[in-house]
Amino acid sequence: MSKVSYLTGSVLSLCGRRCHQGRLGIGRHMSTTKIWNQQAVSEEAVSAFTSIVGSQNVSTAMAVREQHGRDESWHKCVAPDAVVWPENTEQVSEIAKICHKNRYPMIPFGTGTGLEGGVTAGQGMVCIQLSKLDQITDFHPEDFDVCVQPGVTRNALNDYLRDQGLCFPIDPGADASLCGMAATSASGTNAVRYGTMRENVMNLEVVLADGTIIDTAGKGRRTKKTSAGYNLTNLIVGSEGTLGIITKATLRLHGIPETTMAAVCSFDTVHSAVDTVTQVMQCGVPMARIEFLDDVMMDACNKFSGLNHPVAPTLFLEFHGSSASIKPQVELVGELASMNNGSDFQWAEQMEDKNKLWKARHNAWYAGLALRPGSKGLSTDVCVPISELPSVIVETKEDLKQCSFIGTIVGHVGDGNFHVLVAFNPEDPEEMKQVKEFTERVTSRALAVQGTCTGEHGIGLGKRHFLIEEVGDATVDVMRLVKKALDPHNLMNPGKVLLP
Repeated sequence: MSKVSYLTGSVLSLCGRRCHQGRLGIGRHMSTTKIWNQQAVSEEAVSAFTSIVGSQNVSTAMAVREQHGRDESWHKCVAPDAVVWPENTEQVSEIAKICHKNRYPMIPFGTGTGLEGGVTAGQGMVCIQLSKLDQITDFHPEDFDVCVQPGVTRNALNDYLRDQGLCFPIDPGADASLCGMAATSASGTNAVRYGTMRENVMNLEVVLADGTIIDTAGKGRRTKKTSAGYNLTNLIVGSEGTLGIITKATLRLHGIPETTMAAVCSFDTVHSAVDTVTQVMQCGVPMARIEFLDDVMMDACNKFSGLNHPVAPTLFLEFHGSSASIKPQVELVGELASMNNGSDFQWAEQMEDKNKLWKARHNAWYAGLALRPGSKGLSTDVCVPISELPSVIVETKEDLKQCSFIGTIVGHVGDGNFHVLVAFNPEDPEEMKQVKEFTERVTSRALAVQGTCTGEHGIGLGKRHFLIEEVGDATVDVMRLVKKALDPHNLMNPGKVLLP
């Protein structure tokens, strides 16, 4: 059987990184179940894909493949053999059937904003690019729910909903695909009030490895609760494309609050800032957002986003509700901040000011990288019980001070989740070694206080060994059994989540 001719060797990718073929970012393939055939995708298969979606929706061009072999993470680009753009669920199913028959692994791709290498591919793999499934297929404003395809992003949905007085508040920062957010159980700045994707997904349409189409809660079902059978919806949420391809998500909506108030408060020390967060949450204040930025990150945001705040440990705060309900919340949080030597609140009263503040927070990743032009970025993502947060962040800050590389701390601290954003030179082996050792210490520190190795980014490639430490061998073995039952040939995003 003839094969499609591909360029070989290392090729400079569009972003200046080398894109490796046939090798995952850390050089290992998952062998939990039967391994795929690892042969290049054949011309016959490419022709079959073309017959389903049209020639304009299939590409084997190197530049296109490289674009789909990486996300925003530090993991090396690993290109698939082919990229296919289906336009509906039935086409996704037919593509999956071809891949299943020929044992070609499938990598679902949304917007590529992930941070754990979840879309890296390899020889013989097919990237299923879902951006052309971009319809809002069902909308029930009276019931506060909506059904979207994977090409619909967070911002696109909220633009659609705004005139109805509704919103989808889960906000990871990037304008990510909503189905991709479900696949990683994303959350973000509003999770302290509205929860994560896991709490806001009601039903999923999923294409399994053999092309079977299922609805995890039943076709068209959209009740606020159910006790019917196994919770397959939450099994797929957070599975990172390893169990199936999400082609529709039914989501829970929320009303746009009557009043929104945002403020900034700076502190003398990291400990006093994080103590304030803990006290606010223990007092039961229903914060909409409460974000921590250390002094280095504040300096970066001031420079990158044109802010003018003190270079000190800082909290960004947001309150949602009616004018009457917000006033006592603001007063209580102000008192707690003052008790911890916090500054007076600097209010962002105009919508333009609020948008600028939260845009700066969302751009923190890029602001951190701008501190070291030309660097690569790595983001840790741990979450700890709220009572453990002050000590863990203070220890992490002290650890960071001893490192030779630039690092900043930022976090959705209202629910115990924080990140260290590290800017490093990937071509410096000694620095890479230090960065990896530091991130291992951050994660180990979180696990030692009954925390998790990932609050919202997912396991991907980089945290598979920590998954075992976190949940134990027996629990991971059950995960392997689930994977084998749904994907016996290990074709769905292989090498992610579970170690060999």
